[in-house]
Amino acid sequence: MPIKAVLFSYFWGVLKIMTEENVILVDQHDNPIGTMPKMEAHQKAQLHRAFSVFILNDNNEIMLQQRAQHKYHSPLLWTNTCCSHQRVGETNIEAGKRRLFEEMGFVTELRELFHFIYKAPFDNGLTEHELDHVMIGYYNDFPNINPEEVASWKWMAIADVKDDMANNPGKYTVWFRIIFDEFYHYIEEHQI
Repeated sequence: MPIKAVLFSYFWGVLKIMTEENVILVDQHDNPIGTMPKMEAHQKAQLHRAFSVFILNDNNEIMLQQRAQHKYHSPLLWTNTCCSHQRVGETNIEAGKRRLFEEMGFVTELRELFHFIYKAPFDNGLTEHELDHVMIGYYNDFPNINPEEVASWKWMAIADVKDDMANNPGKYTVWFRIIFDEFYHYIEEHQI
């Protein structure tokens, strides 16, 4: 690996540690009750605000991303277009657009469909305990993926995601399996 790439990777890691983001702790009704460093919230399984973005194209396919290999959990697993945590003072839509651009390199209009609470423990001792705001947007072009966040991407029909997830659950992130089930039931019952 070239020395510039090694130095960039090192300093990127240091910067991420120095600037660890806080998550917004919430009660069961999404009322903010404080903040906590992201890693600590996941270690303590504290309920916090999050969001998940589903980008669809005109063929009703979902843009999936494969998480980067160096992620501290769920590396190289497939998941929805992007997901993350809101910052203090940021609306759900602003947060979704910000993170969509940071991970996938494009911006599009988003709208919130629903929110729900889930809890998913990982093998590494961390737990996702989130009040998740699920958003949808539409896009028909190629993303410009951020290799620090994303290893690959693909379009996949909704029904094919459902079938593949049933047959190969280990290819997908734990939270995507939970969120996709909620998303799938939502679109069965509502016109999107």
